[in-house]
Amino acid sequence: MKRILAVMALIVVAGAPALAAYPERPVRIIIGFPPGGAIDTIARLMGPPLAERLGQPVVIENKPGAGGVVAAQGGARADADGYTVLMGTMGNLSITPVLTKDLSYDMEKDFAPVTVVASSGFVLYVNPAFPARTVGELIAYAKANPGKVNFSSSGNGGLPHMAGELFNSATGLKLTHVPYKGSTPSVNDVIAGQVQMTFEATAIGLPFVQAGRLRVLATTGDQRLAVFPDAPTVAETLPGFSVTNWFGMVVPARTPQDRIDRLQKEIAVVLARPEIKERLDALGVAVVANPPAAAGRFMQEERARWAKVIRDANITAN
Repeated sequence: MKRILAVMALIVVAGAPALAAYPERPVRIIIGFPPGGAIDTIARLMGPPLAERLGQPVVIENKPGAGGVVAAQGGARADADGYTVLMGTMGNLSITPVLTKDLSYDMEKDFAPVTVVASSGFVLYVNPAFPARTVGELIAYAKANPGKVNFSSSGNGGLPHMAGELFNSATGLKLTHVPYKGSTPSVNDVIAGQVQMTFEATAIGLPFVQAGRLRVLATTGDQRLAVFPDAPTVAETLPGFSVTNWFGMVVPARTPQDRIDRLQKEIAVVLARPEIKERLDALGVAVVANPPAAAGRFMQEERARWAKVIRDANITAN
């Protein structure tokens, strides 16, 4: 009997690593926006080398709708096993949870942080035919032509929307918000002249600026961007104005911490690769890849910051 029990114990011990192996099947990354946007570009750049590191396919799944809410709902309902990752923007990870009431999920209770993948400069783009050449001229033109200047966004509650509303608040203007279902259609209508301007990520507008189909009026961070060195910041005209986008990853709450740590570790290794960093630098995207605890603190701080902006500016989701 002792020999039988000893053999059984060895079988259990030998089998334990196999049972605990992760991942054993494809990992799915859900994105709440259509293909072609900055977040989609970053995810698809990371996908192949991350799959190589994990030893399993990494599937990028676009689930656009309601400014990233549809994807977040799906992420919150997924099994907490490390096989479903929600990759979001500052908009749907930090702004939407405080801007939108009666969500079916709680960003802090239903999700666990993995990492802040990267941060990206934000830019005020205008149609090339728009008469204003500076932020000051834009403000003067909008005041002289009330109701004639619109700004597009990727959807209600997203960072492009909030940046525009913050601009309204800082200038006393009432630029009309025109929401779209994603960054690509939003930018396309600025290019077509249907809308005069938009606040968007560097990566999205850069190729159109290079092709002469968009013009950079200003950047929105605290410092000028290397990719647009001649473009002033909005803060040079409106002191204190600051908007920087970031992209983060979260998983369903109660996902085993060792799996979260493995994901973060492999993501950090992938983002440190010279060829990946070079591609991101060219898009105006800076790698962050911080540990889960630091990412969680940062996301909470961002939610608190934007809650104050929303409250002070009396901004609503609609």
